[in-house]
Amino acid sequence: MKPARIILFVVLVLCLAAGAAALTLYRYATTPTQTSETSAVVWIKPGQSFSETVAQLQKAGLVRHPKRFRWLAYLKGDERRIRAGEYVLRGSMSPGAILNALVRGETLLHKVVVPEGSTVFEIGQVLESAGLVSEEAFLQAAFDPGLIKALGIEGNTFEGYLFPETYHYPKGVAAEQIIKKMVAHFRSVFTPARAARAHAMGFTTHQVVTLASIVEKETAKPEERPLIAAVFLNRLKRRMRLESDPTVIYGIKDFDGNLTRKHLKTMSPYNTYRIKGLPPGPIANPGRASIEAVLYPSEEPYLYFVSKNDGSHHFSPTLREHNRMVRKYQLRR
Repeated sequence: MKPARIILFVVLVLCLAAGAAALTLYRYATTPTQTSETSAVVWIKPGQSFSETVAQLQKAGLVRHPKRFRWLAYLKGDERRIRAGEYVLRGSMSPGAILNALVRGETLLHKVVVPEGSTVFEIGQVLESAGLVSEEAFLQAAFDPGLIKALGIEGNTFEGYLFPETYHYPKGVAAEQIIKKMVAHFRSVFTPARAARAHAMGFTTHQVVTLASIVEKETAKPEERPLIAAVFLNRLKRRMRLESDPTVIYGIKDFDGNLTRKHLKTMSPYNTYRIKGLPPGPIANPGRASIEAVLYPSEEPYLYFVSKNDGSHHFSPTLREHNRMVRKYQLRR
């Protein structure tokens, strides 16, 4: 056989071999590992090597031919593009689909519900219960002066600016990222138009959020919030103390649920029975309705309100009427 023919023959064999290999790899990449819909949760740690990831997938029964999986990743240039996180991968997924999911970062998201009126401490507990971050790590970030300054928050904490909503976070998310997302949501609600409204009323954003947090803690009835806001705004205009129990409670360390006369007489920056005006910052994270109530309060002349022991309140414009309602709803129980 002539040399030219030998070379041609060798090239042909190599091409056929390469084609066969490519076809085998293609079939491997597109064929599901299993026929069942069983799934496995896989946690890819930050900094984890590709070899460790392949071994992990093989152990979970998601990869049957690790060498082929490695070749597939190398040919696509994906071995260094896999993102850390928690994944739910199905046995019916093909190796190519699994690889794509890891590269795109299609991580499992955990639902976190932050109720209206939650404090930073309560949010920390919710996040820890969800297995996302420890309460300690979250509070450290929530009181971090550098992060507070970087996000342009007035005050010493993020209290008031962690907007209550339903969030979805991946496992391994940093506390800072959680806070940034909550603050971004707050800013989407407290728009420039609302900031302008606050300015027209003679208040800063921080003052509106502070008062809204008090309104949030005073009533659970949406229809009462504009009335509660009116009471406090009317009292502020008259330079009367707010005399709000929730503010006092916020200033008590390890509050046991029993508010006493001693508490009301103890000086604290949050004791609005002792100080005039607003406390130094929010006492919770208010929702949209409470913020709206402060910006657009009722025009009633009320200065007082008392609980009717059914979740609602009686509102009064005078102290005489208020005292009568106190005797009716509180002292005669």
